[in-house]
Amino acid sequence: MKKLTALLLAALMLFSVASALATDAAPKAKYVFFFIGDGMGAPQTTATRYYLGTQENPDSAYPVPAKLVFDDFKSTGLMTTYDASSFAPDSASTASSMASGAKTLSGVINYDVNKEKQFKMVSEYAKEAGMKVGVISSVSLDHATPAAFYAKVPSRGQYYDISVQGLTGTTLDFLGGGGFKRPDGEKDKPAKNLFEIAKENGWNFVNDNEGIRAINAESGRTLAIVPDKGDSDSMQYEIDRLAKVAAGEDSVSLAEMTAAAIRNLDNDKGFFLMVEGGKIDWTCHANDATTAIYDTLALNDAVKEALNFAEKHPEETLIVVTGDHETGGLTIGFATTAYETHFNYLQNQKISFVKFDEKIKKMREDKTSFEDAMAIVTADFGLTLEEGKDLTLTADERTALQNAYELSMLPKDQRIIGEKEDFLYGGYEPFSMSITHTLNNKAGLAYTSYAHTGLMLPVYATGAGAANFGGSYDNTDIFHGFMNAMGLTADAEIPTLSSAK
Repeated sequence: MKKLTALLLAALMLFSVASALATDAAPKAKYVFFFIGDGMGAPQTTATRYYLGTQENPDSAYPVPAKLVFDDFKSTGLMTTYDASSFAPDSASTASSMASGAKTLSGVINYDVNKEKQFKMVSEYAKEAGMKVGVISSVSLDHATPAAFYAKVPSRGQYYDISVQGLTGTTLDFLGGGGFKRPDGEKDKPAKNLFEIAKENGWNFVNDNEGIRAINAESGRTLAIVPDKGDSDSMQYEIDRLAKVAAGEDSVSLAEMTAAAIRNLDNDKGFFLMVEGGKIDWTCHANDATTAIYDTLALNDAVKEALNFAEKHPEETLIVVTGDHETGGLTIGFATTAYETHFNYLQNQKISFVKFDEKIKKMREDKTSFEDAMAIVTADFGLTLEEGKDLTLTADERTALQNAYELSMLPKDQRIIGEKEDFLYGGYEPFSMSITHTLNNKAGLAYTSYAHTGLMLPVYATGAGAANFGGSYDNTDIFHGFMNAMGLTADAEIPTLSSAK
């Protein structure tokens, strides 16, 4: 019996040693990609799969979902998103949690709940390890999610301070996408122009399409901003960008910006690149499902660029895809369509709500009639007053659109917005909201909110260290997953909510 016990103990010791050796021998993540779909939860990715599947299989008698490129990732997880303020958090706190491994308040970036102690970011650890660091966003570069990977501020509204930290700090090697909200300081506090600061700190500023596509390893520390910025200093909504390209114009995609960053950052010591699809959030705030789907596809295309790179470095590349929180409370299934969905109806939408708002402005100036306005709606969204069509308006839908139209035809300072109107339009252009709500509902989709929700989010990972991202966990564990995958150790204890004063 003693002999058997000794043999078992010896076998266990050998197994433990073998396991340790295997762990030590496991390749560390040298090239790390982190894709964040802002506001992108399971509803957004699911709707995108169904839309794409319907588009690719128009004659199928059965529902056929398509796959997004990250659906085949071998490691999947599910994470919580709550912060120290709420179960329905914002991007500042959630991005900070993933970047630093610590919880904080909504609106705060990489500071503790007392706004006294700063958090150290995974991007800083990567830089200290000799890796290059890049940040890309389809919204302005000083927005909360991109900022969480290079800045520390008590308030996400400190746009100028955020930008200065990025341009004068030593963490970033590449910064690209949209522009800056406060290039000349805050509104009440003018300061040195950010582009002057960039030049003084050795940044190579690229602001044309050809230049962005030509960025490479020799370009040096690079700040790349698209020339055709959209609303609020962002890149174009993907549905509008594709319309521009179809019309013969040129416009850089999120995927092309990602490819430029890869060329710029690629080096023997590796890199950490965060790419945000920020406008998924914006369009879900506005309850525009079709535009959200197109921006989810834009992020999907950006992930393809990382996969192309990983083919050349299969043992050393880690790719992680997730969101920061869900926006809008998107649901698949609407009361009046019961168990039916009609994702093909969404293909009738040609432009984003923002572009249609521009047309509403002209309608207001021209005093366009409701009937003439509906002809424009039919061209851009498919909704029609003509009888017998799939998207023919019901009497109630027509009344809702006409009421919204009449409100949109008034100057904003003359609109009477009560509780009912606030619920219906959420502070957006009433006619645009009524149109997208109607199209969503006819397709079998609906939103429950104009704000964020507290849903848990899926996490997809593949490559070196992907096993760190499997299972169910908190969003702060994303930081630890990256650190483990890269073989790095935090140099201080991560603050917890219980340790706060």
